[in-house]
Amino acid sequence: MNADEIKSLQEKVRALREEKNAVLLVHNYQVPEIQEIADFIGDSLELCRKAQSTDADIIVFCGVDFMAETASILNPDRKVLLPNLRACCPMAAQLPVKTLLGVKAAHPGVPVVLYVNTLAEAKAECDVTCTSANAAQMVEKLGTREVIFGPDWNLGYYVSKRVPGVSLIPAPAHGFCNTHRLFGKGEKALELKRSHPEAELLVHPECEPEFQDRADHVLSTGGMYRRCKESPAKTFIIATEIGMIDRLRREIPGKTYIPAEPNAECPTMKRITLQNTYEALRDERPVVKVPEGLRVRALKPIQRMLEMSK
Repeated sequence: MNADEIKSLQEKVRALREEKNAVLLVHNYQVPEIQEIADFIGDSLELCRKAQSTDADIIVFCGVDFMAETASILNPDRKVLLPNLRACCPMAAQLPVKTLLGVKAAHPGVPVVLYVNTLAEAKAECDVTCTSANAAQMVEKLGTREVIFGPDWNLGYYVSKRVPGVSLIPAPAHGFCNTHRLFGKGEKALELKRSHPEAELLVHPECEPEFQDRADHVLSTGGMYRRCKESPAKTFIIATEIGMIDRLRREIPGKTYIPAEPNAECPTMKRITLQNTYEALRDERPVVKVPEGLRVRALKPIQRMLEMSK
């Protein structure tokens, strides 16, 4: 679509949103034309909080499957739309409930902390969920010596460095994010750092441990946003999905944002487009609805996270 077509479609979405009392919740990794018309843009924790507090009749979730499920879990009486049901997080798929139950059986009585990047069936079997923004806080607040943690083991490494007295048991053994794996051990980012020694290197905790250890700051996307806004630095090397760069350049101008890997694009996030977002709101489908029995069980660890992270 050209610029005029994008603007016209954006206006149609805005009009439908007003007419239907809908809210557009958009993840930081979405394309610019969707970010520009969002009611709220954020990371997983911020979007959970927004989904919990909305008074809209319809929630249009521009993200991936587990995010729309979480919105449905928190809002059983509202219609939750995911513009493309093929926007499925590969990491979430790495932890089927059967795998989690096997780990729990091998470690009876050990509490389970799961990244929100999991499906409802897995969430229903955990004690508390977490995001990359509060994972260390959740593990520390449990106050136990052992914790089953998953599915992202790079995030587990990040947590283990910040809560050294707790032994983390992975579920599954080697869960990872396909997109953040593209950064490798950070060699390309370090070359950029040598070319821009004044720049701050901001790395997402889903990146490899070796890369995390080379970062100036390891942060969730929400943390990256706040760091770029508050830091006196004028140049930042950003190691996360490329959509984050679009938001930073638009909302915090006057600074330079360099992608650590220009090809770090999440293909499933990009299955959400302005066109299918418009069609979802127009037709009020596809609907994501978590069955009530499963919803009630999955709600408890999400609520616990929200309460513990206040």
